[in-house]
Amino acid sequence: MDYRIIDKYIDRLIADTVPEAPVWNIENIKHGKAAGWNYIDGCMMTSLYTIYKLRGEKRYLDFIDNFIDYYVYEDGNVRGYELETYNVDNLNEGRVLFDLYAETGKDKYLKAIELLHRQVLGQPRTEYGNFWHKKIYPDQVWLDGLYMAQVFYTRYETQFNGGKNLEDIVKQFENVYAHMYDKRKKLYYHGWDCTKKAFWSDRETGLSKNFWLRAVGWYTVGLVDAIGYFPDGAQGLKERLNRIFGSTLEGLEQYVDADKDMFWQVVDCGKREGNYLETSGSAMIAYAMMKGARLGLVDKRFAATGRRIFEGICREYLSERDGKLNLGGICLMAGLGPESNRRRDGTYEYYISEPVVENDAKGTGPFVMAYTELLQQ
Repeated sequence: MDYRIIDKYIDRLIADTVPEAPVWNIENIKHGKAAGWNYIDGCMMTSLYTIYKLRGEKRYLDFIDNFIDYYVYEDGNVRGYELETYNVDNLNEGRVLFDLYAETGKDKYLKAIELLHRQVLGQPRTEYGNFWHKKIYPDQVWLDGLYMAQVFYTRYETQFNGGKNLEDIVKQFENVYAHMYDKRKKLYYHGWDCTKKAFWSDRETGLSKNFWLRAVGWYTVGLVDAIGYFPDGAQGLKERLNRIFGSTLEGLEQYVDADKDMFWQVVDCGKREGNYLETSGSAMIAYAMMKGARLGLVDKRFAATGRRIFEGICREYLSERDGKLNLGGICLMAGLGPESNRRRDGTYEYYISEPVVENDAKGTGPFVMAYTELLQQ
């Protein structure tokens, strides 16, 4: 296919966005929420920064700097960010601060990094040592939280702390592999309540009921991105993470739909009634496969598989309407609980009931991420 149409799509997203109203944040738009610091924008900023590094076109850097500058005050405080919520999602957008500080030298970006790092230091933990997903979810580990927190944590450790806590990062991934990975199906459950008290959790294992694609995707990307930032001097730690990463990709490989070259919303349920091919998780896994192969972490065949998945997304969900490209098949949101929202119970019926939308950054961000890996193949 002619990938120039993807450049056209990215340019449209940039042209239609101002910091106070990102066109890709469909969730905020649907709920009438004011713009604030969030992981969705962070995913898009990281993707666009990679494009800037690949192409050297300053307009990408200028866009990112202008966007993030709006959210970070001169004293390092961040618009819409509340440390006291201890929400690991809020760490993800901090990744791009390292890059912007290096590019611009703006002191406020360094101050914001230190603010977010204070969250890392104070984040509540389970008895096993893993970060709680949020303060409102005591003792709960969600797969997506590994991406949200551990990559920022890894960058801070390698750039500012001499890697003193890299062992802690590895152990958090290893705990997830030990407790949340189903060795028979070779998939990860979405959530784990270590106390086994949450209404959605199994009373024997504490695990949620199903394998939600985007959560698996976030976790897989979290692994490959964290490994990518580990220094050469931490080879033993990198190898421990890479064993998990390799097992994860080999397990996922069997679930790629043979006809459409994508993954299903509930990964192991295939064409069960109501299930659908989902864009965001498919794009994340395509990205992880291509990046893992490029970095020499996994067999080169995964580069071809990742490309095939990316092309499957383009065939299935990238379309033109009224002269504008649109990306569909994106699950708007999904989660587990809290107690006041028992609809989010982790059942199959729940995961297929959430809205499916176009152009939300939870899908467009990973799609652009995967495209950046395609450009490097």
